[in-house]
Amino acid sequence: MPEFDVIVLGTGLKECVLSGLMSVNGKKVLHIDCNPYYGGESASISPLEELYKRFQVPVPSTSMGRGKDWNVDLIPKFLLANGQLVKMLLYTEVTRYLDFKVVEGSFVFKGGKLHKVPCTETETQNSDLMGMFDKRRFRKFMSFILNFEENDPRTHQDMDPRRTTMRDVFRHFDLGDDVMEFTGHALALHVNDNYLEQPCLKTINRIKLYSESLARYNFSPFLYPLFGLGELPQGFIRLSAVYGNSYMLNRRVDEIVMEGGHVAAVRSEGEVFRCKQLICDPSYVPERVKKAGRVIRVICLLNHPIKNTHDANSCQIIIPQAHLNRKSDIYVCLVSYSHNVATEGKYIAAVSTMVETSNPEKEVQPGLALLEPIMEKFVSVSNLMVPTDDGRRSQIFISRSYDPTTHFETDTEDILDLYRRITGSEFIFRNPRDGDSDSDE
Repeated sequence: MPEFDVIVLGTGLKECVLSGLMSVNGKKVLHIDCNPYYGGESASISPLEELYKRFQVPVPSTSMGRGKDWNVDLIPKFLLANGQLVKMLLYTEVTRYLDFKVVEGSFVFKGGKLHKVPCTETETQNSDLMGMFDKRRFRKFMSFILNFEENDPRTHQDMDPRRTTMRDVFRHFDLGDDVMEFTGHALALHVNDNYLEQPCLKTINRIKLYSESLARYNFSPFLYPLFGLGELPQGFIRLSAVYGNSYMLNRRVDEIVMEGGHVAAVRSEGEVFRCKQLICDPSYVPERVKKAGRVIRVICLLNHPIKNTHDANSCQIIIPQAHLNRKSDIYVCLVSYSHNVATEGKYIAAVSTMVETSNPEKEVQPGLALLEPIMEKFVSVSNLMVPTDDGRRSQIFISRSYDPTTHFETDTEDILDLYRRITGSEFIFRNPRDGDSDSDE
């Protein structure tokens, strides 16, 4: 009977990253997916006809070009250039299998129109997101953020990063509601306003991360892989092969075998594979997860860039909750033929948010309105599932479903939390080639 240190069920991005980290750490890993394709609920679908079939929409018209020229992400998201997911890709050396492009802009919707999130001193000066006095205060605030060092009280300006709330930090710099809103949602990438009453350290670090990511490329802090997000799981699959680990696609999982309250094996199509630990997505263990909300995503195929984005071939737009009297923001992201995910001259946009009413499609209307005219749209509403326990007793570690954000930061936090529980230690970002050094590159 084959024995493994870790069995991973599902080839979603989180499962693949954790499988890669375990492989690099010298674990013997078996990866099984009941689907005939990689990516799970975060797969990229190609050819285009397959997407139409999946959403039960009549076949695409000839104006859509060749079906095989399309790669459509079911859950499109961007990577922060200096974020933890990119560091994990560097750590596992999966970057050698991938090519990235910088996303061309980040925008916020305010007062009935789109505003570019300012990237440079000049853009801040010219931005109509804030008035002249706010600009001066905002510059002082950003100077404080960029010079802030957690372990150096001289940089704290008499505030305690573990006790002072973020609202009090904004007050300290006399920043108005408009600046607070775009800073919290477009720079710190918070999904709601709860952060305002929480200690400021996390938000300061998030704004620093955004600024450091931006400093790498200038246009925006976000990256997106050529040929779509489906390239990420496939990069990890190649990595696992390098470490001698096995993948099985299109394999039914019949039973997770427990002994004495913790996982012992997985039974699949008549074979039993023993393991010490199990990592999986929620679909494999419905009895061990609960619903934490619902997410609506609308994938839209366009033959034009989004208006008022300077004809960007890729961008992110955040419509903050307060404008719409909602609890959660609406997110829009755009990629295009320039990323080899659509036929020449075509664009793929997605609008997403947490569902708050019984009419989810009406909730995303403000986002869809920015995309008109839309050639075709595909609507999905899915449950956001979370594990009911931390998995330490059963040794079954379950990822959370993907949230509606257009970036991977919340998903990376989930990966790091899972890694901590699986291994009992923090993940240290370093390049494996550097021995014990702490380099990110």
